[in-house]
Amino acid sequence: MSPAAPAYRRLSVEERRSQLLDAALSLFAHRVPEDVSLDDVAEAAGVSRPLVYRYFPGGKQQLYEAALRSAAEELQHCFGEPREGPLLPRLARALDRYLTFVGRHDAGFSALLQGGSVVETSRTTAIVDGVRRAAAEHIYSHLGVADPGPRLRMTVRMWITAVEAASLIWLDEDKQPPADELRDWLVDQFIAALTVTAARDAQTAELVRGALAAQT
Repeated sequence: MSPAAPAYRRLSVEERRSQLLDAALSLFAHRVPEDVSLDDVAEAAGVSRPLVYRYFPGGKQQLYEAALRSAAEELQHCFGEPREGPLLPRLARALDRYLTFVGRHDAGFSALLQGGSVVETSRTTAIVDGVRRAAAEHIYSHLGVADPGPRLRMTVRMWITAVEAASLIWLDEDKQPPADELRDWLVDQFIAALTVTAARDAQTAELVRGALAAQT
């Protein structure tokens, strides 16, 4: 007797939506958004184009924004390191997760940060900006600062911009230097930026004398 065929299980609404988002994210990870069609997503998910429309009646724009939100949530979690142990190893672990995400999403990450996509809107820009702000809040928390002043906020946000820029260059340079070397260099950049700001800002100077002094 031939073995029985596996029983077919109908996916729930959330499971099907998650399946479509996973397929879209996989495509957006390696191709810029304008080069991905709904037919491509349907084929990758093994479903029909009408089914994609059923879950995303707004078409490609709605699907792209939903995929972007999903990626943004994952990126935000990269910096969600428990506040245990020394500061700099915590930051290094967060950067490890961030660079792993960048490496997996490659072309899609470049298109996301560089802009210029035909599907870019104020909503997609707000999603990306939300990731940057969430990363900054995580860093303030790691620093143990509840009310960062303007100079410290500017320093942290400038460093986040530097991390993004370095990630784009890293992709353009075929992921050289190795990710662990890039991570260590970015940690050094963070220390250097805080040290420069400390010369002009009492709040940052206190951080450098306290939280960073024993580690640098």
